Amino acid sequence: MGGPLARNLIRTGKDVLVFDLSEEAIQRALAAGVSGKGAKSIDEIGACDLVFTSLPLPKHVQDAMSGANGLYAKLKNGSIHVELSTIDPQTAEGLAAEAKGKGIAYIQCTLGKTPAHAEKAEEPMFIGGDKALVDTLMDIFNIIGRPCHVGSIAASCAVKLISNMMGMTNLAVLAEGLRAGEKAGLDGKLLLELLQDTGARSFQMDVRGPWIVASDFNTRFGLDLALKDVRLGMEMAKAWDLDLRAMEAALEYYKKGSAAGYGAEDCNAVYKVIGK
Repeated sequence: MGGPLARNLIRTGKDVLVFDLSEEAIQRALAAGVSGKGAKSIDEIGACDLVFTSLPLPKHVQDAMSGANGLYAKLKNGSIHVELSTIDPQTAEGLAAEAKGKGIAYIQCTLGKTPAHAEKAEEPMFIGGDKALVDTLMDIFNIIGRPCHVGSIAASCAVKLISNMMGMTNLAVLAEGLRAGEKAGLDGKLLLELLQDTGARSFQMDVRGPWIVASDFNTRFGLDLALKDVRLGMEMAKAWDLDLRAMEAALEYYKKGSAAGYGAEDCNAVYKVIGK
C-alpha cells in the first residue's frame, strides 16, 4: 500500500525518500519520477520532516519507530509521523504518546480500499489526530488519496478495523451461501446472478463471488492479513466490552483457513474451509 502512495507524491515532484526491505519495491516507487530517492537504511529516514509508515503488523510499526534504535530516536524535534497501517487503537495511542515525548507529532491515517485504488489516488483516508495539524497537511493528503478527518487517533483505527471485520464477515457469509447453493444443486454462476437482485447482494458478492465460483484464489488481499485485521478488531471490541458473535464466528473461519495452509491465498480462500 505504501508504494502507490509514494509514487503519487513522486509524480507530483515532491522530494520523497523511500525505504523498504525489498530493493525491488524501492525501485518500483522510484520509477514514478525523478524526485524520488532510495534510502540504503531506515536510519536515513530520520532526516525527513514528514514520515509515512505502511507496514503489515502493529509489531512491525513498533519495531520501526520505538525504542533506542527506532526512528523516534532519530527524527528531529518538530517532525511529523503519519502512520498508514491497519493497527489497533491501543498501539496507535502508545506510539502517539512516545512520539510526543520526543517532540514529534503523530497522525493516524488508516486506508480504506486496495493498492489499485491507492495507485489512482482514490484511496479513502481515515485521519485521526490534531485537526489543526491535519489541515496543514491537506495538500499532501489530497495528492495521495481522499482524506477525511474522523476525529481521534482511536477513531481512525476503528473505522478501518470495523470495515474489515464487516467485510470479512460478509465474505464468510457469502462462502456459506455458495456452499448451501452447491448442496441444492445450483450452478454457482447462476446463483450469483439470481442473488444480484436480492437482499443478499454485497460488495464481496460482486467482487469475490465470481472469483470463488471460478476457483480463483490468487492473492489480492491475503487470508492471513484478513485474519490479522479481524483479530485486531475483535480485540478492540473486547476491550470495549462488546460481544460481537457473528464476527467472532467469522474469525474462527479465518483461523481455520490459515491453519489449513491458505494464509498466502486471497481471503476468499475462506470458502475452502466452509462446510468442511
